[in-house]
Amino acid sequence: MTTYGTIPTSSSPASNLEYITRAKERIKAGLGSRYPWKIMFDIHTLKLPANFKEAVTRIKNNVVYFRMNYAIIVLLVLFLSLLWHPISLIVFIVMMFAWLFLYFLRDEPLVLFNHIIDDRVVLIMMSVLTLLFLFFTDATENLLVALLIGAVVVLVHAALRKTDDLFLDEESTGLMTATATAPPPPPAASSSS
Repeated sequence: MTTYGTIPTSSSPASNLEYITRAKERIKAGLGSRYPWKIMFDIHTLKLPANFKEAVTRIKNNVVYFRMNYAIIVLLVLFLSLLWHPISLIVFIVMMFAWLFLYFLRDEPLVLFNHIIDDRVVLIMMSVLTLLFLFFTDATENLLVALLIGAVVVLVHAALRKTDDLFLDEESTGLMTATATAPPPPPAASSSS
Protein backbone atom coordinates (compact mmCIF):
# COMPACT_ATOMS: atom_id res chain seq x y z
CA MET A 1 0.00 0.00 0.00
CA THR A 2 1.47 3.33 -0.96
CA THR A 3 0.88 6.63 0.76
CA TYR A 4 2.14 8.67 -2.11
CA GLY A 5 0.63 12.14 -2.18
CA THR A 6 -1.15 11.88 1.18
CA ILE A 7 -0.77 14.43 3.90
CA PRO A 8 -0.21 13.07 7.39
CA THR A 9 -2.93 14.27 9.74
CA SER A 10 -1.81 12.83 13.04
CA SER A 11 -0.81 15.38 15.60
CA SER A 12 0.98 13.51 18.31
CA PRO A 13 1.88 15.20 21.57
CA ALA A 14 5.57 14.71 20.73
CA SER A 15 5.25 16.72 17.49
CA ASN A 16 3.35 19.48 19.34
CA LEU A 17 6.09 19.60 21.98
CA GLU A 18 8.72 19.78 19.24
CA TYR A 19 6.84 22.67 17.60
CA ILE A 20 6.68 24.58 20.91
CA THR A 21 10.37 23.94 21.55
CA ARG A 22 11.30 25.24 18.09
CA ALA A 23 9.13 28.33 18.62
CA LYS A 24 10.80 29.04 21.98
CA GLU A 25 14.25 28.65 20.42
CA ARG A 26 13.28 30.99 17.58
CA ILE A 27 12.01 33.63 20.02
CA LYS A 28 15.24 33.38 22.06
CA ALA A 29 17.35 33.64 18.92
CA GLY A 30 15.31 36.54 17.56
CA LEU A 31 15.41 38.52 20.77
CA GLY A 32 19.07 37.55 21.13
CA SER A 33 19.91 39.86 18.23
CA ARG A 34 19.21 42.87 20.40
CA TYR A 35 22.07 43.97 22.61
CA PRO A 36 21.95 42.86 26.24
CA TRP A 37 20.19 45.19 28.66
CA LYS A 38 23.25 44.89 30.91
CA ILE A 39 25.35 46.68 28.27
CA MET A 40 22.65 49.23 27.60
CA PHE A 41 22.12 50.19 31.24
CA ASP A 42 25.71 49.95 32.50
CA ILE A 43 25.88 52.73 35.12
CA HIS A 44 29.55 53.40 34.32
CA THR A 45 28.71 54.43 30.75
CA LEU A 46 26.33 57.22 31.76
CA LYS A 47 27.72 60.75 31.70
CA LEU A 48 26.41 64.16 30.71
CA PRO A 49 27.60 65.23 27.25
CA ALA A 50 30.01 68.16 27.12
CA ASN A 51 27.99 70.07 24.52
CA PHE A 52 24.99 69.86 22.22
CA LYS A 53 27.03 68.49 19.30
CA GLU A 54 28.32 65.61 21.43
CA ALA A 55 24.75 64.88 22.62
CA VAL A 56 23.51 64.70 19.01
CA THR A 57 26.40 62.40 18.05
CA ARG A 58 25.67 60.14 21.03
CA ILE A 59 21.98 60.03 20.15
CA LYS A 60 22.74 59.06 16.54
CA ASN A 61 25.20 56.33 17.56
CA ASN A 62 23.07 54.90 20.37
CA VAL A 63 19.85 54.89 18.34
CA VAL A 64 21.57 52.91 15.60
CA TYR A 65 23.30 50.54 18.01
CA PHE A 66 20.37 49.93 20.38
CA ARG A 67 17.48 50.34 17.92
CA MET A 68 15.88 47.00 18.77
CA ASN A 69 16.16 47.69 22.52
CA TYR A 70 14.66 51.15 22.03
CA ALA A 71 11.83 49.70 19.94
CA ILE A 72 11.06 47.27 22.78
CA ILE A 73 11.03 50.12 25.30
CA VAL A 74 8.66 52.28 23.23
CA LEU A 75 6.36 49.30 22.55
CA LEU A 76 6.29 48.48 26.28
CA VAL A 77 5.33 52.08 27.13
CA LEU A 78 2.59 51.92 24.45
CA PHE A 79 1.32 48.62 25.86
CA LEU A 80 1.15 50.00 29.40
CA SER A 81 -0.74 53.06 28.20
CA LEU A 82 -3.41 50.91 26.54
CA LEU A 83 -4.27 48.69 29.50
CA TRP A 84 -7.54 50.58 30.11
CA HIS A 85 -8.58 50.64 26.43
CA PRO A 86 -9.53 47.05 25.49
CA ILE A 87 -10.15 47.64 21.76
CA SER A 88 -6.86 49.49 21.40
CA LEU A 89 -5.13 46.76 23.37
CA ILE A 90 -6.47 44.08 21.01
CA VAL A 91 -5.26 46.07 17.99
CA PHE A 92 -1.89 46.53 19.70
CA ILE A 93 -1.56 42.79 20.44
CA VAL A 94 -2.33 41.95 16.80
CA MET A 95 0.31 44.46 15.72
CA MET A 96 2.76 42.97 18.23
CA PHE A 97 2.46 39.62 16.46
CA ALA A 98 3.25 41.41 13.21
CA TRP A 99 6.24 43.08 14.92
CA LEU A 100 7.47 39.70 16.17
CA PHE A 101 7.35 38.04 12.78
CA LEU A 102 8.38 40.97 10.59
CA TYR A 103 11.02 42.64 12.76
CA PHE A 104 12.12 40.87 15.93
CA LEU A 105 12.21 37.19 14.90
CA ARG A 106 13.40 37.31 11.30
CA ASP A 107 16.58 35.40 10.47
CA GLU A 108 16.82 36.46 6.85
CA PRO A 109 16.26 39.90 5.32
CA LEU A 110 12.71 40.68 4.27
CA VAL A 111 12.28 40.32 0.49
CA LEU A 112 9.39 42.01 -1.30
CA PHE A 113 9.03 41.81 -5.11
CA ASN A 114 12.63 40.50 -5.38
CA HIS A 115 13.98 43.50 -3.44
CA ILE A 116 15.63 43.22 -0.04
CA ILE A 117 13.96 45.52 2.48
CA ASP A 118 16.33 47.12 4.99
CA ASP A 119 15.65 46.67 8.73
CA ARG A 120 15.31 50.42 9.19
CA VAL A 121 12.57 50.54 6.56
CA VAL A 122 10.76 47.66 8.29
CA LEU A 123 11.11 49.47 11.64
CA ILE A 124 9.71 52.72 10.22
CA MET A 125 6.86 51.03 8.34
CA MET A 126 5.83 48.88 11.33
CA SER A 127 5.91 51.96 13.57
CA VAL A 128 3.74 53.96 11.16
CA LEU A 129 1.26 51.10 10.69
CA THR A 130 1.02 50.45 14.44
CA LEU A 131 0.33 54.11 15.15
CA LEU A 132 -2.09 54.41 12.25
CA PHE A 133 -4.16 51.42 13.36
CA LEU A 134 -4.11 52.58 16.99
CA PHE A 135 -5.21 56.11 16.08
CA PHE A 136 -8.38 54.61 14.60
CA THR A 137 -9.31 53.51 18.12
CA ASP A 138 -10.36 55.95 20.84
CA ALA A 139 -7.02 56.12 22.61
CA THR A 140 -5.43 59.02 20.77
CA GLU A 141 -4.55 60.98 23.90
CA ASN A 142 -3.02 57.92 25.56
CA LEU A 143 -1.01 57.17 22.41
CA LEU A 144 0.39 60.67 22.15
CA VAL A 145 1.37 60.74 25.83
CA ALA A 146 2.91 57.24 25.59
CA LEU A 147 4.87 58.16 22.46
CA LEU A 148 6.11 61.33 24.14
CA ILE A 149 7.20 59.38 27.22
CA GLY A 150 8.87 56.70 25.07
CA ALA A 151 10.68 59.31 22.96
CA VAL A 152 11.88 61.18 26.06
CA VAL A 153 13.16 57.96 27.66
CA VAL A 154 14.99 56.96 24.47
CA LEU A 155 16.48 60.42 23.85
CA VAL A 156 17.59 60.89 27.46
CA HIS A 157 19.25 57.47 27.55
CA ALA A 158 20.83 57.95 24.12
CA ALA A 159 22.22 61.37 25.10
CA LEU A 160 23.56 60.22 28.46
CA ARG A 161 25.12 56.92 27.40
CA LYS A 162 28.71 57.29 26.25
CA THR A 163 29.53 55.65 22.93
CA ASP A 164 33.23 55.00 23.56
CA ASP A 165 32.66 51.26 23.97
CA LEU A 166 30.30 50.85 21.00
CA PHE A 167 31.69 49.68 17.69
CA LEU A 168 29.43 50.35 14.75
CA ASP A 169 29.61 48.51 11.45
CA GLU A 170 29.54 50.88 8.46
CA GLU A 171 27.39 48.54 6.39
CA SER A 172 24.75 48.02 9.07
CA THR A 173 24.35 51.68 10.02
CA GLY A 174 24.69 53.55 6.79
CA LEU A 175 24.75 56.72 8.91
CA MET A 176 28.19 56.96 10.48
CA THR A 177 31.76 56.27 9.60
CA ALA A 178 33.46 53.96 12.04
CA THR A 179 37.00 52.66 12.07
CA ALA A 180 36.28 49.46 13.95
CA THR A 181 34.05 46.61 12.98
CA ALA A 182 31.00 45.59 14.90
CA PRO A 183 31.41 43.03 17.64
CA PRO A 184 29.86 39.67 16.94
CA PRO A 185 26.16 39.62 17.75
CA PRO A 186 25.22 38.38 21.19
CA PRO A 187 25.11 34.60 21.41
CA ALA A 188 21.82 33.19 20.25
CA ALA A 189 20.30 29.81 20.83
CA SER A 190 21.07 27.45 18.01
CA SER A 191 18.09 26.04 16.23
CA SER A 192 18.08 22.62 14.69
CA SER A 193 15.63 21.79 11.96
